[in-house]
Amino acid sequence: MIHITRRERFSAAHKLWIADWSEDQNFAVFGKCANPNWHGHNYDLFVTVKGPVDPKTGFVVDLRFLSDLLKDKVIQFLDHKNINLDTPFMKDKMSSTENIAVAIWDQIESEIKSKGADIHCVKVQETENNYVEFYG
Repeated sequence: MIHITRRERFSAAHKLWIADWSEDQNFAVFGKCANPNWHGHNYDLFVTVKGPVDPKTGFVVDLRFLSDLLKDKVIQFLDHKNINLDTPFMKDKMSSTENIAVAIWDQIESEIKSKGADIHCVKVQETENNYVEFYG
């Protein structure tokens, strides 16, 4: 079993806020991530796929396919967008890094499988020190 990883980057704004909580409670739980005027990150996205090596191509999947898939299904909906307002696959979801990772997995899983591979991990790095890894 071989694992290959593609990295993409996107910049996006979001806010962590629960509408039926008080402002004090939101700030107590989410801190500066509850800023009423939003805040942003320069995210790194790492998608690792796994599978057998095709004996003809020598690939698990064509990295050009993976790059195009991520741009078409994920990056165009996140880059320079407000995740809470502009990203259809995040509608009605808290825009936590955890939920972003799960939503990205859901956006691309079937197309990865159609190429004979599986997603091993979706890693979303929000800051230099904070990242989420989702293994399905």
